Amino acid sequence: MPAKSRVDFWFDPFCPWSWITSRWILEARQVRDFDLEFHLLALAVLNEDDLPPQFSDPRIMAKVWAPTRVLAAAEQAKGRAILEPLYTAIGSRMHSNDNKEILDVLRRDFDKVIAEALEEVGLPAELADAATSDEYYGAMSRSIDEGLNVAGSIAGVPTIHINGRPFFGPVLGSIPRGEQAGRLWDAVETLGTNPDFWELKSEQPEDLRPNMT
Repeated sequence: MPAKSRVDFWFDPFCPWSWITSRWILEARQVRDFDLEFHLLALAVLNEDDLPPQFSDPRIMAKVWAPTRVLAAAEQAKGRAILEPLYTAIGSRMHSNDNKEILDVLRRDFDKVIAEALEEVGLPAELADAATSDEYYGAMSRSIDEGLNVAGSIAGVPTIHINGRPFFGPVLGSIPRGEQAGRLWDAVETLGTNPDFWELKSEQPEDLRPNMT
């Protein structure tokens, strides 16, 4: 095992479970030493031929696409390192405990969310135009391939690679903080770097809801 683990994190900005896991990995990085890089995994691309019925409304899909496309455009303009701060700026405006279901994210004013997020991280306001552009579809597809065209990967988010080894999850109900986040990282790293580890799984509780605190 390398002296310092390398973590690659694939996220979809619309997904609350991605958001919770991403906040955990950032918390863990504050108390543990590992390298971390964010990658975009657009569920609208991954599942475009098998979307749930509630996403059949073009107005809903326009909102689903918007932050994903803007993130892809920002990455193309500024490099992959911009994904972490821009995802944080967008996600902190989209996800909160006011959201009881995933579709509650759609109550946000996405034009305002994107404009404020771009301003916060010092990006040109013109990048918001990407929200309605198909220009970045190829780049989003390639990012999915990087995350999922690896032996052992499972299609979905959150996906992490630990030293190149892919895992779906961890899926968390709330955001661990401080040393609690560090201890969870210790466990994930221990399992993820054990060549004989295969699976640890439990049934999802029916009443599981994302807790953003």
